[in-house]
Amino acid sequence: MKARLGLLIVGLLLIIYCESKMLDPYKVLGVDRSASQREIQKAFHKLSLQYHPDKNKNKGAQEKFSEINNAYDILSDEQKRKNYDLFGDEKGNPGFDDGTSGDHGGYTYFTSGGPGESGFNYGPGGQGGSKSFSFSFGGNPGYGGQSSFGFGLNDIFSNLFGGGKGGGSQFGGFGSSSRSQYGGRGSDKSILSINSKFYKKEINDRGMSWLLLFYSPNLQGTHYYESIIEEVAVPLVGALKVGSINCESEASFCKELGVHLRRAPKVYVYAYSKGDSGSLVEYSGDLDVKGLKSFCQDNLPKFSKGVDLSQFKVAAEAVTLPKVMLLSTKKNTPVIWRALSGLYHKRFAFYHAEVRDDSDPSVRALGVDSLPAIVGWPSNGEKVILKSGISVKDLKSAVQDLSGLLENFEKKNKKVASAKTNHPESGVHHIPLLTASNFHEICGDVYPVCLIGAFRSSKTRDNLQTILKSVSQKSFSRKQTGASGSRASISYSLLDATKHQSFLNAFEKSGFKSSQNVLVAYKPKRGTFATFQGDITEEAVENFIISILNADVQFTKTKQKPTLK
Repeated sequence: MKARLGLLIVGLLLIIYCESKMLDPYKVLGVDRSASQREIQKAFHKLSLQYHPDKNKNKGAQEKFSEINNAYDILSDEQKRKNYDLFGDEKGNPGFDDGTSGDHGGYTYFTSGGPGESGFNYGPGGQGGSKSFSFSFGGNPGYGGQSSFGFGLNDIFSNLFGGGKGGGSQFGGFGSSSRSQYGGRGSDKSILSINSKFYKKEINDRGMSWLLLFYSPNLQGTHYYESIIEEVAVPLVGALKVGSINCESEASFCKELGVHLRRAPKVYVYAYSKGDSGSLVEYSGDLDVKGLKSFCQDNLPKFSKGVDLSQFKVAAEAVTLPKVMLLSTKKNTPVIWRALSGLYHKRFAFYHAEVRDDSDPSVRALGVDSLPAIVGWPSNGEKVILKSGISVKDLKSAVQDLSGLLENFEKKNKKVASAKTNHPESGVHHIPLLTASNFHEICGDVYPVCLIGAFRSSKTRDNLQTILKSVSQKSFSRKQTGASGSRASISYSLLDATKHQSFLNAFEKSGFKSSQNVLVAYKPKRGTFATFQGDITEEAVENFIISILNADVQFTKTKQKPTLK
């Protein structure tokens, strides 16, 4: 009886062995033996979508899906692939002796069992050239023990029939690893394994968006999830990083994050779309490249403020950080700019403006001659063209290059801030100097009144700077309404009268040449002005502003539209 049972088992094993050899992983995925890892991954992705049990209810789809996963498990692992190419088995016969020319004909194959164990040989023979295959049974006469294949006979039967005492997967088969059967982790290193320490140090509120896979080794289909994630991440490298968290080994951390796995892995984006701090946002759509990519893009940082360039006024933006603006013909914020706004949102105030082309008057007013362009304003309010005519090779290099640009701009801004600290009495960096490039921003249509302090010497400049700086920080009430808000209705600037006499001639024929300093209140929408030529003190300027707000000052039409060259 034992002999018959033994022969039956051996026969079954031969059938399993032969069947496993017929399932060539290259043929299953439909790729050549010389296929690259990228080609293998694309083939796997395509077939997984076609035969995934959740999408394909046809008979045999589930079995086909298992074959696809098993094939990918072999070919995506370089060592397994090498073993398969050499020996026809992805394991490379682990746990067995390596053959040598002196024992088993010159290559690795199975060895017989030790004393008291039965064996069967198949393979290139020794001197006689006979074929031999060796398989040994260890354990008790009931054949339930561990074999030299590394698993018990119960596992073999459960792989054959699905389920049973061995608890094998219905997708199992001889020659496939249990990791593949259960959809466990592959060997691809493009998805970084993340633990709680790394997450808290490198991800939490660091400004970078992350696409995260939460999985457990006993969940089916993890390979499928990984392939989708990797394909989504490739074009977003630079704006998005990818990682995976094992909720079996990091159970308490997954619970802390509020991630609870049941039947399948879960996908999240660590996003900054809802505030200054990052948070996990779960993807709940169909698991395909198009849907997940769109979800990732929607959840990239949104710290950049969209503005109308013709209406934008730097002085009106109540932020103390240096400002940077992207000018482009794109309606939506480019991915590059969103990524940068996340990385640097605590160091810069970000803006973006859609413009028609580089001939747009608003673009020309900034001194930009080609698009796309980045314009910056350090803490002194003076405009700087950081870069124009920007061209990029790819997202990753673009983010790196523009990061360097912002880093350099930040260094320059620190020098400006240092100068303000070291020379506070001069106040040079607080009230902007009126120039051709910033005239539209300071004395454009946004502000009802533009207050210009014209000077003819460094002494009078410093005096005006100190006075206007102090006054600009105050609010004044209108008598009629009691409303407060001169900060919102008046802009402040300085003008070098020795360099821009023609500008002052637009207001008064002599151009105030007899005055060392003068205050001009200009209403750009109406094209009218009023002047103060007395002894300029802080109190006198405050009274002048209050009179303007209360319409107690008479304004006169300008001789011509004032322009700066």
